[in-house]
Amino acid sequence: MRVNKKYSCLPAEEKGIHIINIRAIEDIGYDQHESTLLNSLSKNPDADCKYGLYFRDGKRKVDYILVYHYKKSSAGRTLTRRVHHNDSSARSTKQDQPLPGKGVQLEMGESEPHVDYHEDDKRFRREEYEGNLVEAGLELERDEDTKIHGIGFVKIHAPWNVLCREAEFLKLKMPTKKMYQINQTHGLLKKINSVIQKITEPIQPKVAEHKPQTVKRLSYPFSREKQHLFDLSDRDSFFDSKTRSTIVYEILKRTTCTKAKYSMGITSLLANGVYSAAYPLHDGDYEGENVEPNDRKLLCEEWASYGVFYKYQPIDLVRKYFGEKIGLYFAWLGVYTQMLIPASIVGIIVFLYGCATVDENIPSMEMCDQRNNITMCPLCDRTCSYWKMSSACATARASHLFDNPATVFFSVFMALWAATFMEHWKRKQMRLNYRWDLTGFEEEEDHPRAEYEAKVLEKSLRKEHKHKETDKEKLTWKDRFPAYLTNFVGIIFMVGLTFAIVFGVIIYRISTAAALAISSTPSGRSSVRVTVTATAVIINLVVIIILDEVYGCIARWLTQIEVPKTDKNFEERLIFKAFLLKFVNAYTPIFYVAFFKGRFVGRPGDYVYIFHSFRMEECAPGGCLMELCIQLSIIMLGKQLIQNNLFEIGIPKMKKFIRYMKLKRRRSLDHEEHMKKKQRYEVDYNLEPFAGLTPEYMEMIIQFGFVTLFVASFPLAPLFALLNNIIEIRLDAKKFVTELRRPVAVRAKDIGIWYNILRGIGKLAVIINAFVISFTSDFIPRLVYLYMYSENGTMHGFVNHTLSSFNVSDFQAGTAPNDPMDLGYEVQICRYKDYREPPWSENKYDISKDFWAVLAARLAFVIVFQNLVMFMSDFVDWIIPDIPKDISQQIHKEKVLMVEVFMREEQGKLQMLETWKDKDKKKGENCNNHSPRLSRSHSGSLSSCHSYPLDV
Repeated sequence: MRVNKKYSCLPAEEKGIHIINIRAIEDIGYDQHESTLLNSLSKNPDADCKYGLYFRDGKRKVDYILVYHYKKSSAGRTLTRRVHHNDSSARSTKQDQPLPGKGVQLEMGESEPHVDYHEDDKRFRREEYEGNLVEAGLELERDEDTKIHGIGFVKIHAPWNVLCREAEFLKLKMPTKKMYQINQTHGLLKKINSVIQKITEPIQPKVAEHKPQTVKRLSYPFSREKQHLFDLSDRDSFFDSKTRSTIVYEILKRTTCTKAKYSMGITSLLANGVYSAAYPLHDGDYEGENVEPNDRKLLCEEWASYGVFYKYQPIDLVRKYFGEKIGLYFAWLGVYTQMLIPASIVGIIVFLYGCATVDENIPSMEMCDQRNNITMCPLCDRTCSYWKMSSACATARASHLFDNPATVFFSVFMALWAATFMEHWKRKQMRLNYRWDLTGFEEEEDHPRAEYEAKVLEKSLRKEHKHKETDKEKLTWKDRFPAYLTNFVGIIFMVGLTFAIVFGVIIYRISTAAALAISSTPSGRSSVRVTVTATAVIINLVVIIILDEVYGCIARWLTQIEVPKTDKNFEERLIFKAFLLKFVNAYTPIFYVAFFKGRFVGRPGDYVYIFHSFRMEECAPGGCLMELCIQLSIIMLGKQLIQNNLFEIGIPKMKKFIRYMKLKRRRSLDHEEHMKKKQRYEVDYNLEPFAGLTPEYMEMIIQFGFVTLFVASFPLAPLFALLNNIIEIRLDAKKFVTELRRPVAVRAKDIGIWYNILRGIGKLAVIINAFVISFTSDFIPRLVYLYMYSENGTMHGFVNHTLSSFNVSDFQAGTAPNDPMDLGYEVQICRYKDYREPPWSENKYDISKDFWAVLAARLAFVIVFQNLVMFMSDFVDWIIPDIPKDISQQIHKEKVLMVEVFMREEQGKLQMLETWKDKDKKKGENCNNHSPRLSRSHSGSLSSCHSYPLDV
C-alpha cells in the first residue's frame, strides 16, 4: 500500500518513522506510555502550524475544513490512533483497490463484537469522497486527536496549480502588472472634494483599503496561458483567503460520491450527516495578548465595535474578508442609514411644526371649549352614558401633532426620498462593481441542490422499474404540482390566520371597552380608550413577533417541498414567501386602524353589531390618525428592540452556551490536554453556522415599509429607524466577526430580488399615503369646509359641521343609556360624527349631500396625489443616471488599455518570430557554405542543418 504524502495527518519526515511501520509496532504491543515519551522528545507542532491555520508542516495553508462525527471504541486512545494512521496511509487508493481502513475494521470487530453498520457506511462514503478530492488535486490532512472528543477534522489545502486551474474556470478577475491613473476632478470640484475629505477625516476608518486611490491595477480574467500578465512575485498572497476558500468550495460542490444517495458533492453529504459541518477558517483571533495582526482583528477594531458607530464602514475590507455578497449588504445598509439622516431632519421639523401650531388650531380649540356644550351620543349600549366633547380635548390636541398640512408635504417628500434612495444606491452599486472588478460579471447557473438530485434520482429509478427508456431526467410542473397546491393552500391559510387573530383582537377591544365602561369610578371610565388601545397594541406586538418566527419556518418548509433546482432559485422563492407572510403579519393591524376602523359602525339607533352583541368600535373624536400613530410607533419600536436587537444578541449567545455545555459534558480529558490551546478549526467549530442574509435583509425591508408606507401618520418613523440602524450595523458586524463561522465568499454584482421588493414598497407607499391623507386624516374635510361651507373663510364652525344630530327617542329598545341623567340634565338631542340628515328632516338620518362632496374630494385627491407623486418619482429616476459619468469613463478606459496591452503583446510576438526567422536564415546559409567540413568533423552528431534550430 503506497503512502500519499499530500494526505497524512503528520508528514513522515516530522515523525522520523514510516507510517506503515506504526501498525506493526502497535501489533507487537507498543503501549501508550512509550508513544507519549517519543512525542515529548519532539517539538510542539502546534506552534509551527499556527494552531490550525496551517498543515503540520507549517507551510501549506488550511483553506477549508470538513467536520465529521466518529465513535471511539472502548479500547482507548491507542486504537483511535491506529484507525487514524491507517486511514491516512490509504487515502489515495483507487476505486479498484481495497477500501482504506478495511483491515482496521476487522481488528475492531475482533476486539469489539458490536459493529455499527451505519457508521461504517458514513466512513466509507467519506473515504471515497476524500479520495476523489485528492484526485482533483487538493491536499488533505486529518486530525482526530482534538480537545473535542468524537469530532474529527479534515483540513484541505489547494496547491498553486489547482488555484490557477479553478480561477480560470471561474473566470476570476485578477489584478495585472499594468497600472493606470484614475481620473481626478479638476477646478472647483477638486477643491470641494479636498475640503470634504478634511472634514470627514475623523470619521473615516483607519484601514488601508478605505483610503482614496489615485492609481488602479488593470484586471483581467485569470488565464494560465497569460500568467506573464499578472504580478506573481508573491504567490502566497496572489489569491487571498477569501478567493482560496471560494475555489475549494466549488471543487467540494462538484466532486461526486457514488456511495452517497445523491451524486452531487458536499451539500448531499452534509444533508445525509456524512459530514456535520464544512466551513473556511477565520484569519485568526480578534482579541487577546500577543495576537498577530490580521484582517479579522482589524475589522473588530474598526468596524465591529460600538465605539466607532460614528465612522464610515470599511466596506472594501468587509468585501475582502467576507466576499462581495455580504459586502453589498453592508454597503446597502450604510447607504440606507445615510439617507435616513435628511428624512429624520425633515420629520423632526414637521413634528415641531405640529407642536408649534397646536394652540392656533381652530378645530381643536373648538373641541376643548367647554362653552360649546356639545353633548355626544354614548360609545356603547346601555352601560355607556352621554358625554361632553370637551372631555376629548387632549386627544384632539395630540392629533394635530400628526394631522396637519405639513404631513401632506412630508408624504410627498418621502415618496421622492424613496426614489432618490433607489437611484443613489444604483449609482453606489456601480461604483462598487467597478472598484471590486465585477463589471461584466454574469452569474452562471449553480450546481443542482442535493434535494433536487434526490428527487431526480427517485424519478429515474421509478422509470427504470417500469422498463422505460430514461433520458436525462428533470422535475416538471406535474412533479411539483402537489407542492404548488400545498404552497397555495398553506399561504392562504396563514393569511387567513393573521386576519383571524386581528379580528380576535378587535373583539377583545370591543368587549374590554364595554366591560371598563361599567366601572363605577369616573377615572376608570375616562381612561377606557387609552387602556384598550395600549393593551390591544401590546397584544398585537407579541402576536406579530411570535408569528414572524413561525412564518419564517413555514416559508422555508413550503420552499423545501417545492424542490427548487439551484440555491439561487431556492433563495428567491423563500424570500418571496417569507416576505409575503411577514408583510401581512406586520401590517394587517395597522391597515385595520388606518382604513377600516370607524368606517362601518352605522349610526345611533341603527348600529352594526358583531355576533349580534358587540357593537363595532368607533374612532376617537379627533379621528383615527392618532391611534394609527400609536399603533405604528409601538409595533415598529417593539419589533426593533425585541426582535431585531435582543433576539440577535440573546439567541446566538444562548446557542453558543448550549453548545459549550454539551461539549463540556462529553469531555473526558486529562490535565495536559485540558491546558492545551485549541486549534483554530476547533474554535471556529464552536461558533454559530452562517444562516444566510435573508433574515438581515428581511428586518430592514420591513422597517423600510414602516418608514415609507404610513409616514403621513408618524413623521418620526425615519428618526427611530436611523437610531436603530446605527446600532444594527455594529451589531451585525460584531455578529459576523465574532459570533459566526466565516461564510463562504459569494460573488454578486447586486442585491438581487430585494431591489425589486424595495421598488414595489416605494410604489405602494405613494398609494397608501394618498389614502391615509385622504380618508384617515381630516385634511380633505377641512379643505372642503374651508372652500365650500365656511362663511368667513376660516375654520370656525368646522367641528359642528362634521357632527350630525340624533333624537334620543329613536334609540332601539334596550340600547338607550341606563343612566340618562349622568350629566345632570335630560338629553333630547345628542351628536355623533357623520354626514347625515338631522332628525327633523324629511329623510332623517340619510346620508347628506355633504358626505358625497367630501367623498368626491377625497377620491380626486387620491388620483391627483398618486399620479403627481409617481410622475415626480419617475422624473427623479430619469434625471439621475444609473451609472456615474466618471465610472463609465473609467470602464471605457480599462477596455482601451486592455486592448493596448494585447496589441503590444501580439507585436512583440511578431517581432520575436521575425528575429527567429532571420537567425534561421543566416544559420542555414552558413550551414550550406560549410557543410563538407562540418559533416567530416561531426559525423553522426546532431550538428546537421536540420537539427541546428532544435539545439538553439
